Amino acid sequence: MDNCLFCKIVRDEIPAKKIYEDNDLIAFNDINPAAPIHFLIIPRMHISSLVECEDSHQDLLGKMLLFAPKLAKEQGCTEGFRTIINTGRVGGQEVFHLHIHIIGGKERLPVMIHQG
Repeated sequence: MDNCLFCKIVRDEIPAKKIYEDNDLIAFNDINPAAPIHFLIIPRMHISSLVECEDSHQDLLGKMLLFAPKLAKEQGCTEGFRTIINTGRVGGQEVFHLHIHIIGGKERLPVMIHQG
């Protein structure tokens, strides 16, 4: 995807503060952090969103989810963290390249959805 922001990061066309990369994944700090620790895990492969995933993506998705707590701990989330995958426009997705937000820090995160 030529115009995809995250694909440009994968291709090193746009700088990012990378904290991890391998043949399948890249993790980098969010440009607008919502907490003291806020980074993204993305696949190198362009997948628009979680709803676009297929059976063939099962290993990649598993790798992303299993890697999240390991990297979160390395980044300082020793007491817990929040994992978010926004999916689609209504779900709050802004960049249409599958990504997991890992958000944490020293204090308890606010409630995400208020009951009303």
